Amino acid sequence: MDLAGAKPALSPMELNQKLTSVEFDDTLHPTHADTLLKDPASYQRLIGRLLYLTTTRSNISFIVQCLSQFKHSPKTSHMNVALRLVRYMKSAPVLRILMSLTGGNDLKVFYDADCGACINSKRSITGYLVQYEGSPISWKSKKQLTIARSSAKVEYRAMASTVAGVVWIVGLLQKLGVNISLLVPLYSDNTSALH
Repeated sequence: MDLAGAKPALSPMELNQKLTSVEFDDTLHPTHADTLLKDPASYQRLIGRLLYLTTTRSNISFIVQCLSQFKHSPKTSHMNVALRLVRYMKSAPVLRILMSLTGGNDLKVFYDADCGACINSKRSITGYLVQYEGSPISWKSKKQLTIARSSAKVEYRAMASTVAGVVWIVGLLQKLGVNISLLVPLYSDNTSALH
């Protein structure tokens, strides 16, 4: 990508930056300056490479998922964000998932939902992380299937999705012979949803 001499970025994406489609821009801002890429194949190749890297670099999973939504009609702003992500990876090339060496059967689950996070579809995004002895073993970030009318519904759907994933993981660990408790603590920033 000709970024060998580029300055590294400290974060994968600017804070609160929202990526939009061409149709969204045409509807809201008919005179927008953000144009379609003349060669979308270079963007598509870059996104393919980044998707491959998400298997070992979970910290870029969310942004790569956001960028991959625009593979069919990428804009200049999408390419700029993708190049910033490459510069971010340059700043921390050995950042990876490390597994704990300590034994035990401690399972922790963290989840959250972002109400109406996708401005193109108005759908909320659910995400969770499952840790076994402090090491991440499963994570997911996905748009909710329906548009919610309240943030409480968004949080409850996030909790239901998380619990379904945890039930599957606990069942898998039990089949592998790992003695795990069925009482798994859930951690969220929304205390009303937990009660």
